[in-house]
Amino acid sequence: MANIPGIPVYKEIGATPAPATGGGADRARVVIVGAGPVGLAMALDLGRRGHEVVVLSRLDFIAHASKAICFSKRSLDILDRLGVGDPALAKGVTWNVGKVYWGEADDPVYQFDMLPVKDQKRPGFINIQQYYIEEYLLDGVMKLPNVEVRWGHRVYGVTSKDDGAELAVTADDGGVYTLEAEWLIACDGARSTVRDLLGLDFEGRVFEDNFLIADIRMKHEMPSERWFWFDPPFNRGKSALMHKQPDDVWRLDFQLGWDIDRAAAIRPENVEPFVKAMLGDVEFEQEWYSVYTFQCRRMARFVHGRTIFAGDSAHLVSPFGARGCNGGFADVDNLGWKLDLVLKGEADEGLIESYNDEAITTADENILNSSRSTDFLTPKSTASQALRDAVLELARDHAFARPFVNSGRLSTAVHYPASGLSTPDTETWTSGVAPGAPVLDAPHGDGWLLDALGDDFVLLTRGWQGEAPAGVRLIEISGLAAERLGLGEGGAALVRPDHYVAARWHTIDPAAVDAALKRAKGGMA
Repeated sequence: MANIPGIPVYKEIGATPAPATGGGADRARVVIVGAGPVGLAMALDLGRRGHEVVVLSRLDFIAHASKAICFSKRSLDILDRLGVGDPALAKGVTWNVGKVYWGEADDPVYQFDMLPVKDQKRPGFINIQQYYIEEYLLDGVMKLPNVEVRWGHRVYGVTSKDDGAELAVTADDGGVYTLEAEWLIACDGARSTVRDLLGLDFEGRVFEDNFLIADIRMKHEMPSERWFWFDPPFNRGKSALMHKQPDDVWRLDFQLGWDIDRAAAIRPENVEPFVKAMLGDVEFEQEWYSVYTFQCRRMARFVHGRTIFAGDSAHLVSPFGARGCNGGFADVDNLGWKLDLVLKGEADEGLIESYNDEAITTADENILNSSRSTDFLTPKSTASQALRDAVLELARDHAFARPFVNSGRLSTAVHYPASGLSTPDTETWTSGVAPGAPVLDAPHGDGWLLDALGDDFVLLTRGWQGEAPAGVRLIEISGLAAERLGLGEGGAALVRPDHYVAARWHTIDPAAVDAALKRAKGGMA
């Protein structure tokens, strides 16, 4: 097993020997660099679609480090499509309610519900340690003979080519080899080796503040809710956050300020006073302590020829709002079906440019919300501090002020109103889901609508008796599912494989469906 200082091990796997290439180059249709949650989800998505995939991981284990813990409903829907939603929900701590406190008051300034629309399969959020999600995704990957994960393989050179990319790789057993890929997907995190080797960088802001993560293990019963404090008595002039995780682990988050000794801040003797001040005289054990700084940055482009960036390798946001890993899963959901069509020859490579456009739309919305959250959490002037306090004061008694309280705008599905893959409405709609927005789940038969959609192009119809147009699967809906889509008798909605609406009609015109399907595939029928 590779010895990586400072990275604890959750699950040992062991290094994979270097392939025997006989002095030539190894080849793969798709190479994914990085075996975190985004890389594994990408491999599982493409593998389930029948493609040969090689995943390179510099580690030869799943790390036990404290990373993402909050997974949104949209991510749970994606995990369901990948076949691993059930174990995640079974292990995770389900929550919908968040509460915001201010000062010494015991009652919250206000509370919110992350699942305001009920009758859906999945909750607004679950809390679960990232390493469990990685384990479930890996379990799914290991069932696929067409996906190979190479553990302990590091990329030290990348050369872009018109027909793919060439990677120089070293394995933990001392082997060195060349790997030629038709498509390279970089999912290797915030310190992306692929990005650095190609001379690419981030653009955006780094915020002058530090936050302490204290993951602790304790037996302490409190509701499964998100609790956030502005200016609490146990962290005067700053903020704090508490989340419950599985296995009696709790995520505590404390704002520290900018000019600190980061190494000293995570020493147990310095963390313990924060924990005791928040929770009282409770017994607890250290799980993981770390200090982080807010960053809201992204690459200028996510697609560079046949090299594609996804997850933290492409964009970074502050953790308040849970938009990091959830944003990475959105990348996977957007890219998988498009690359699938290209690899099968059913779409032109230009379809991948729509990933660049839509994934940047998602990243920009996440960065915008994260930046606003950070500015509200850490006001940098007397005027902004006064404005924040006025909003909190008004929010106690006045509903109009509560939307302005920003303790982290939590991750939800991003819409693509200007997507070139969508067919704009030509009729008047007073309800439903517009092109460029995701389908809202609802009961369907004995199950759920999103489960029925699968990962194909689907035409949802209400009371239409015709045959399915070529290239789409027909699903007849009624009741709440049709109501949420705004479909009257004879209406229909064309849904992309990532469950976004591509077009809709009050009355089905097969020729219009064919045209919309062609447009949703980037121009190819």
